[in-house]
Order: sequence, then structure tokens, then C-alpha cells
Amino acid sequence: MNIVSEKTNALRYLDNLHIPYKTLKYETLDGEIDGKSVADKLGLSHEEIFKTLVSVGSSKDFFVFVIPVSFELDLKKASKAVGEKSITMLPLKDLLKTTGYEKGGCSPLGMKKHYTTVFDESIILLQKVTFNA
Repeated sequence: MNIVSEKTNALRYLDNLHIPYKTLKYETLDGEIDGKSVADKLGLSHEEIFKTLVSVGSSKDFFVFVIPVSFELDLKKASKAVGEKSITMLPLKDLLKTTGYEKGGCSPLGMKKHYTTVFDESIILLQKVTFNA
């Protein structure tokens, strides 16, 4: 099993705020690291594990959206939420150079750079939240 156990910026962020958390481990060698696959591996519903999506606005500013893995990002609603005329998803090839993170490792907490981050409102209904990163 390929498991990484080093402390991430997200975990250090939670530590600094004294927020309790639990890290969950899962197999990654199969290459299935998308949110739905991870939720299935961990026995979680697709509505309680969230994915982090990075987009770019017409202003060229970057935005982060955090939504359940079962959802698709509505770009029109997302652009309205951040006051942009339009937004597009950041191409995967640009993710590492823009955020410092690779696909599957982009946490909305403790990012290396500060971006406007919007969470889906369904998150407030949950006692516990799981991020795939």
C-alpha cells in the first residue's frame, strides 16, 4: 500500500486553530484518486467528502470551489458567487505551477497561496467533513 503520512499544510493549519481531525488512509497504487473512488474506498457517502476545484476568472484571478464529490460545478453560479463575468476550470497541466499541488492533493485549507475560496452550502449540514487531499 502506498501511504503518505507526513504532516501537510492543511493539518498544520488545523493544529494551529486547535481543531480536532483524523487522517484517513487509502490505497493509491490503483491510480483511482478521484473523490468518488476515495469515498467508496473509505466507506463514505459521496455527499460527505468534498473535492477542491481551482478555476480562473475573466479577471485572471484564481478561485477555489469546494463541493461534494457527487456534484458538478455550475460555472455560471460559481462566477456569480465570486463576482466574475465568467470563470473556467484551471487546466490540469497548470495546477501544480499555480497552486503548488498536484491533482488529488489540493486541500482548501492551508494552501501555499491565498485564493478566494467558496464552499458549497451543503457543508453546514454536516457534523464532520472529509477533504480528499
